[in-house]
Amino acid sequence: MADPLDTDSGAGTRSYLRLYNDRHGESHFEDLEFPLRELASEGMAPVLATTFQDATHYGLRIVPPGWKRDWGPASRRMIAVYLSGEGEIEASDGEIRRLLPGLVLLAEDTGGRGHRVRHIGDEPVTVVHIVLPD
Repeated sequence: MADPLDTDSGAGTRSYLRLYNDRHGESHFEDLEFPLRELASEGMAPVLATTFQDATHYGLRIVPPGWKRDWGPASRRMIAVYLSGEGEIEASDGEIRRLLPGLVLLAEDTGGRGHRVRHIGDEPVTVVHIVLPD
């Protein structure tokens, strides 16, 4: 029987969007990738997985149509996973990105001007926030 913890590194990647602030307090986006490994599954296709990371707590938010938040930094380092609905997020450098279902956002712009967010469309935005250690 195969050991389910046996892994093959280099099995692929999963993209995510990083939002961070530079030393001058300006926020920027960066497209990055989580490395994935294959977890052995006897008789089945392998499961692709990242390594587990620490988190402190999490919550679900359902954002109503028409909602917007003006400029401000992230309250803490967190990952936001967008499940439904659409929005836009603007970094203080002026770049705008769409918030679509399936997007994983690592928000690390905890200082400076931060970012602003607005809801787009008629469907509520459902997002899971996973707070990371400092």
